[in-house]
Amino acid sequence: MTTLPLIGLIGAGGTISSLATDPRDYMDYPETGRKLSVHEVLEELPQLREFAALKPLAFRSVGSSAMGPEDWLRLHATITAAITESPEIAGFVILHGTATLEETAYFLSLTLPTDRPVVVVGAQRPLNTLSSDAPANAINALRTAASPEARGRGVLVVLNDEIHSARDVTKGSTFRLDAFHSPAHGPIGVCDPDRLVFYAPALPRNAGPAFDLSGVTALPRVDIFHAYAGNDGVMVRACLAAGAEGLVSAGFAPGMPPPLEREALAEAARGGVPVVQASRVGAGRVARRGWLTRERWIASGDLSPVKARILLMLALRQSRDPDELQRIFDRH
Repeated sequence: MTTLPLIGLIGAGGTISSLATDPRDYMDYPETGRKLSVHEVLEELPQLREFAALKPLAFRSVGSSAMGPEDWLRLHATITAAITESPEIAGFVILHGTATLEETAYFLSLTLPTDRPVVVVGAQRPLNTLSSDAPANAINALRTAASPEARGRGVLVVLNDEIHSARDVTKGSTFRLDAFHSPAHGPIGVCDPDRLVFYAPALPRNAGPAFDLSGVTALPRVDIFHAYAGNDGVMVRACLAAGAEGLVSAGFAPGMPPPLEREALAEAARGGVPVVQASRVGAGRVARRGWLTRERWIASGDLSPVKARILLMLALRQSRDPDELQRIFDRH
């Protein structure tokens, strides 16, 4: 008899852990439906136990619009504690809402001190609705977390039969089932009916995570500013007054804010607040061209604004020097 690998199953809420009041409700369920605990999800989807031995790990079941940095730190602590208490755990699956799924996944990819597969999975339709993608997504996430081939690939995101890197994936549709994409490089693998197929070998990993969270109880405030025609610097100055320690400009392509906002951001940079220039368009690199170098701003590369924010939040614990921060961004 084959022994199934032990997988830690963390319930963090979201559509994949939701029951709608109507089997055709794909829209109003966040307000009218009910979020399930991880134990209740297993009652609704008992077939998950066919793919792995499961260790349910309680978390808070909420819509992912309510998730934030405090939850990322708690998830990190939940996973690291589970590894210490149950070293036989082969991997983890996090049931998560899709709104901020890519942010949670990227944070964990930069901070978790393990090469075990950690798979973040969501759904676009509640698990009790017609043609729900929740059961298939959850099964494929478990298959991925239990696969030896997934080890050493960092944190992964699985939806719609595709396996994505946490760094590259983003949500690109409100209602479609194929909502998640990796614009720069595409998915790193697929969940076919007979087996998982990875398109490239796992990359060698360093001895530890990119960022050590030992003793960390909070992350610095970093705010994002979305460029639009005629935007001024009011929001920049308001966020600085609220205690922002870093700023991210989601600028026009190929990476520039409108003039008045740029002036406010430049003032902040000259005052010692690191500024990252990203782009709002969703694909392509922001390079550290001449004026960014002169102003000592950091170029985001091909990181989205939300992921540039996460990297800056973590990097600020190591340095506030713009050139050193640029080196960190270039590595990640």
